[in-house]
Amino acid sequence: MNRLKPKSDFVHVNGIRLHYLDWGGEGPALVFLTGMGSSAYIYNSFAPRFTDRFRVLALTRRGHGDSDYPETGYDPDTLVADIRQFMDALHIKKVVLAGHSLAGVELTHFAATHPERVEKLIYLDALDDRRREAAVHAQNPLNKIQIKREQSAPPRTFEEYIAIVKRDVPEFAAIWNDVWEEEFRHSVRVNEDGVYMDKMPDSVGEQLARHLIADYAPPKVETIIPRLYFFGQRKRILTDNYTEEQKAAYEKFYQEVMQPYFNSVVAEIQARFPNAKIIVIPNGHHYCFIAQEDQVHDEMRKFLLE
Repeated sequence: MNRLKPKSDFVHVNGIRLHYLDWGGEGPALVFLTGMGSSAYIYNSFAPRFTDRFRVLALTRRGHGDSDYPETGYDPDTLVADIRQFMDALHIKKVVLAGHSLAGVELTHFAATHPERVEKLIYLDALDDRRREAAVHAQNPLNKIQIKREQSAPPRTFEEYIAIVKRDVPEFAAIWNDVWEEEFRHSVRVNEDGVYMDKMPDSVGEQLARHLIADYAPPKVETIIPRLYFFGQRKRILTDNYTEEQKAAYEKFYQEVMQPYFNSVVAEIQARFPNAKIIVIPNGHHYCFIAQEDQVHDEMRKFLLE
């Protein structure tokens, strides 16, 4: 199957329509779940590398990409019900779940709710407990700095929209490739004024942040399920818009606040799941399955075939 041309389809589950990609393949089901703001297309390079041993799919969460955008249903129980009903619709009895970023909550919650339907769990720079995160990031000295940029006209072409994304998010620009182009084509819309904008309404992001980050305490998973964690140990990319003094302040924050917090997160996960395998990628990236694709693929394949 062509790496960039999977089967694109929809399922009607839980009262809504969800989009998914299917790269085919033979063997156990391997389903990828996305981070906040991403659609199944974000896996268009990485996922098909496993079709030699697995049936590989990726699901686009409600409120994302080409899936429906209901006003409610962004709590863990409903999101897990979406995944279970998706599996039922495709006659998948048991699954390996791999999730990025925000999907860490869905992985753990699904395992706690339906442990009999989970083979293994793979967390791609994903956490299921981020309640301390806001307090940590509140200490970032860059929060108080307003970067002055030339006023941009509202983007009226897809290319103008992408140029603004690359300018404002250097972490994306640093690993930009064709996958990102396709991903954003399914994550933006054109409003009534002809301006390109994010498909996701603010209300959806706010609900996800509340239910899956601020208020979410992961339940205890009684069943022992093999788990693999990837963490990209990373710093924010600071452009020349920041002064040397500001960069030094951020470096101090990173060393004295972020690094200890990161180490504590890894230690907490290992304490909760003593049998979990944790891989820390120095100078990594939040989108480690893109930026460090080969390393993540190789480690993930070893874990899957154990």
